[in-house]
Amino acid sequence: MRLGINLGYWGAGMDSDNLAVAQEADRLGYDVCWAAEAYGSDAPTVLAWVAAQTESIDVGSAILQIPARQPAMTAMTAATLDSLSGGRFRLGLGVSGPQVSEGWYGVKFDKPLSRTREYVEIVRRAMSRERLTYEGEHWTLPLPGGPGKPIKLTVHPQREHIPLYIAAIGPKNLEQTGEIADGALLIFPSAGHLEDTAIRHIRAGREKAGKTMDGFDVCPTLPLAVGDDVAGLADMFRPYTALYVGGMGSRKQNFYNQLAQRMGYEKEAAEIQDKYLAGDKDGAAAAVPHQLIDSTTLLGSVERIAERMQAYAAAGVTTLTLAPAGFTLDERLAALRAGTDALERSGLA
Repeated sequence: MRLGINLGYWGAGMDSDNLAVAQEADRLGYDVCWAAEAYGSDAPTVLAWVAAQTESIDVGSAILQIPARQPAMTAMTAATLDSLSGGRFRLGLGVSGPQVSEGWYGVKFDKPLSRTREYVEIVRRAMSRERLTYEGEHWTLPLPGGPGKPIKLTVHPQREHIPLYIAAIGPKNLEQTGEIADGALLIFPSAGHLEDTAIRHIRAGREKAGKTMDGFDVCPTLPLAVGDDVAGLADMFRPYTALYVGGMGSRKQNFYNQLAQRMGYEKEAAEIQDKYLAGDKDGAAAAVPHQLIDSTTLLGSVERIAERMQAYAAAGVTTLTLAPAGFTLDERLAALRAGTDALERSGLA
């Protein structure tokens, strides 16, 4: 099992430290450094900046938002970043959510599965440097009856095949991801529930495409905090969990809330959402069960974290992406080093 790091959103208050975190992860032999985007910083700018100041770690978008860019633009960005980084770019895609898609980008959040499938097909076709033509429900290239003509990408990516990941939560999205992508970006993964909530759906998609799980990268992100007080460490992530389960999306379309329900927290997920949407963020955080936090993070001693890593590997995880927590840069760097120590102690390195 490999390790990655996730820098999250630029502008979240730890920007001055993030480059040092990425560089330390590079030195420690971490496999990939992911950066996110929502409606603040964009991922490609951050990744270019990190790639220019690291040596061997891959850089990946977790995610480039599908409503934010035409697929040909995403292909251009992927090819450029792969070329500039010396073949170290991984393309992570996702549909975002209805509030961001419609409120920020002005793109209707409808038919996300078919939209994602077409998007991936166009991106891959463009990156292959064939003349771009496409006829689908959501995109037609070139537009009919106009001056457009089939054009091919002028930039040569470093590699013939840039790894493509999709952020997936729901069963249908997970199945399609297994069918059309090289990897899945997962969030709030519980090792004990991973087979039922994710892996079996991905496997079904792989089988649909006539493939096995061999070579497919199952890549969940987990916050990491090291210390003896597991309950105290878990409390650090109450606002984070409450935000996603309670406030990410609308009452009807919150994919993280639905995931918590599938993990057995139906009543608790409803309470968290009710309080969060009513403006009681502290109450929502207090309503998050300790077990939900503990099962979707890596908390405690290096030995405890090593045992949890073994459980994730047994569940089918191939790249474990860590979000090292800490109030200072030194604490975050120490968490990074603890991650590599735990991997070595687990026997999975």
